[in-house]
Amino acid sequence: QVQLVESGGGLVQAGGSLRLSCAASGRTFSRYLMGWFRQAPGKERQIVAAISWNGGSTYYPDSVKDRFTISRDKAKNTMYLQMNSLKPEDTAVYYCAACSAPLGVGCSRPYDYWGQGTQVTVSS
Repeated sequence: QVQLVESGGGLVQAGGSLRLSCAASGRTFSRYLMGWFRQAPGKERQIVAAISWNGGSTYYPDSVKDRFTISRDKAKNTMYLQMNSLKPEDTAVYYCAACSAPLGVGCSRPYDYWGQGTQVTVSS
């Protein structure tokens, strides 16, 4: 069992930065593929970053590549998402998630565990 708690969301002006954190409980956290997702009102949830269990591989969609950076600190059982050059279209609720059945930097089935989400609002 893994429990995930996000923090670090807020209101920021376009061009600004935020760092989200995802604190995980559970001794097996270090073996999970981890991901960040977001969902804007009226839109489907989309992945914005993923990181392998050892941090050696990452994935970003083109929409956030070169602006967002995912990382994890196994000693602290925490994952991060550094978001730079934020745009109004980045406004969404951001969720962290854990996958127990990774396939590279993808998940071979739906992610197993989800946090409650944190709101990120980017004003123009």
